[in-house]
Amino acid sequence: MKPKSQIVNLPVYKPGKPIEEVKRELGLEQVIKLASNENPYGSSPAVLEAITKEMTSVSIYPDGSAAVLTEVLAKHLGVEQNKIIFGCGSDEIIALITRAFFLPGDETIMADQTFSVYKSNADIEGAVTIEVPLKNGTHDLPAMLAQITDKTKAIWVCNPNNPTGTIVSAEELVTFMDQVPSNVMVVLDEAYYEFVTDEAYPQSVELIDRYPNLVVLRTFSKIYGLASLRIGYGIARPEVIDLINRVREPFNTSRFGQVAAIAALQDQAFVQDCAKRNATDREWLQNEFARLGLPYFPAQGNFILVDLSMPSGTAFQSLLKQGIIVRSGFHVYPTYIRVSVGTAEQNRAFVAALEHTLAENAVARP
Repeated sequence: MKPKSQIVNLPVYKPGKPIEEVKRELGLEQVIKLASNENPYGSSPAVLEAITKEMTSVSIYPDGSAAVLTEVLAKHLGVEQNKIIFGCGSDEIIALITRAFFLPGDETIMADQTFSVYKSNADIEGAVTIEVPLKNGTHDLPAMLAQITDKTKAIWVCNPNNPTGTIVSAEELVTFMDQVPSNVMVVLDEAYYEFVTDEAYPQSVELIDRYPNLVVLRTFSKIYGLASLRIGYGIARPEVIDLINRVREPFNTSRFGQVAAIAALQDQAFVQDCAKRNATDREWLQNEFARLGLPYFPAQGNFILVDLSMPSGTAFQSLLKQGIIVRSGFHVYPTYIRVSVGTAEQNRAFVAALEHTLAENAVARP
């Protein structure tokens, strides 16, 4: 059986190393995972209650339209219900966008170090990816504009960018959108929206009526703590949502994901508390990196990309042996690791392990 030629050399996505696997491989009893940007405080207690109640309906198909969740989310966002689509994580909506709009030979523009799922899905559809170098770890929007041709189908802007954690400001985004041709879709991935504290950050949902080619992606996997339930969403003009819906599988979100997301949305006090803790601990980590003389990108998500001046794989293995899982392997930044912001206790354990790693590898420190 012969596969599509464009997928033969497609890399398989590698998630963060699981805690259970590390414990088993290294014989460790205590392992801290700071690799996948998960919420270290879990999810709202209301979520667990909602899932428990839903157990009696485990044999029944979910609502394919997620009607109740759509109503609750639309009210929360202040948008019409026909502007929302749900997916098995926002990853699936990325795949649905490429399935609905990309043809072989189309071009798509993205940063040279960003969320890898944009490129992999474009590759599957036979599209050509144009990668534009980041500028100081941030999307270079003018350079991306310069790459637009009559073959360009979509531009991807991850904001905050994964893995650098940097943002594009509201002013920069509006200037950019004013110059993007209306037939070129701009997908603004805001998976880490709730963690941002910089007041310059755009309120993008308000821009959708102004720019019919804008699609905004968000997720319940991060601050809401529903990563295992795989539920994300997109916001766009109704005509765009309608087209994406035409290639969506009938039951792409589960009953548990839907009720959990409803409960999570209704507990905004939990969300605000997590955001506040993240901001405090993110600043603490950045101060520690400064103390250790380690360059890092100013972060606005729940992770930081920091330069250890050694091969990231070496640092990864050293930290792993100490029971700390981080993320490495960023091709543009081969000496950097990405560390998720954990609890205060987890962050302190990470810094202690990091100091050991730096000393072990004779990295110069002030």
